[in-house]
Amino acid sequence: MIYLDNAATTYPKPPQVSAAMQQAMRRFGANPGRAGHNMSLATAQEVFRAREEAAALFDAPGPENVCFVMNCTQALNMAIKGLVKPGGHVVTSCLEHNAVMRPLEALRAQGIITYTEVKIVPGDNDATLDAFRQAMKENTCLCVCTHVSNVWGIRLPVERITALCHAYNVPVCIDCAQSAGVLPISMKEYNFDCICAPGHKGLYGPMGTGLLIVRDGSRINTIIEGGTGTASESLEQPAEIPERFESGTINVPGIIGLRAGISFVRRRTVHRIYEHESALVCRLYDRLKASQKVELYMPRPQSPYFAPLLSFNLPGKDSEDVAASLNKQGFAVRAGLHCAPRAHAFCGTLEHGAVRVCPSVFTTSEQMNAFAQAVMRIAAK
Repeated sequence: MIYLDNAATTYPKPPQVSAAMQQAMRRFGANPGRAGHNMSLATAQEVFRAREEAAALFDAPGPENVCFVMNCTQALNMAIKGLVKPGGHVVTSCLEHNAVMRPLEALRAQGIITYTEVKIVPGDNDATLDAFRQAMKENTCLCVCTHVSNVWGIRLPVERITALCHAYNVPVCIDCAQSAGVLPISMKEYNFDCICAPGHKGLYGPMGTGLLIVRDGSRINTIIEGGTGTASESLEQPAEIPERFESGTINVPGIIGLRAGISFVRRRTVHRIYEHESALVCRLYDRLKASQKVELYMPRPQSPYFAPLLSFNLPGKDSEDVAASLNKQGFAVRAGLHCAPRAHAFCGTLEHGAVRVCPSVFTTSEQMNAFAQAVMRIAAK
């Protein structure tokens, strides 16, 4: 099988990830922060090392600003619901994943907030920024937007959006589901208020891991409370991070595996990973475009306006049928709506979806060439 569904989750993982998880099960089986015996202390130290690794990759203010959660969706829910104010207004983009849209819609249905979807202009960051500016209202209390569309690869100018929002004293939450480990992200340089990222995609960690990285945890209300191993005499949730957002026992084997994945990314470097994946996707784009048999919706997916993933359709063919045909030929891709109906509405593909292909650091030119040939075979039928 040639695996090209890395926008959903990366596969394979670096071997050091599974090795780290196996070591965690053998050596770090105690609950961190819940006891003073040696194994508990050693486990807590390993978890702290994972915080340090993540803080270094994202240029966070410190390791204590890194909070471990179950996935990016949980991180986004915690940030959105923790930052909104009753009667407030939220600004978001027209490309959002349901991990953003469903929490916003639930809050809107409850009468807690209103929200505006900003129309993005691919390839024109000035126009996109102006659209965000026009969406601002006196009661705007949050801007939450994706860094990279998980369907079209469109890269939003989140650095400029954050500067704009801060001029209005509005906090910003960035969904880095498709950019973490692929694009450079500096929390300190651009003052992002919250970064939400999955562990299992571009960070090459295991499923069931995610990151909520906060600049100032005191500004975010909690939506989950419970035991943290600290201040147990109080019935109030601790104010200090990361404990404020880590109630209950954390996924220690997963976190230790995630540290190994982040270490792999840092050694390989985000720049080299991006260059490798971008070259593969751009070459695929050129071949599909030259064939004149493939429906492409975006310009050539190159920097600085796009990240390395590509969605397409074959005229007259259902995207799910195309993906099934590719699967029979040994290629793993994802078709349909990709949990992002607003992104599909943006390009007019809501009715039939699209076929999405995304390489990883392990994808080769030969594999991508074979994929292009398989698409041409299906198109010729």
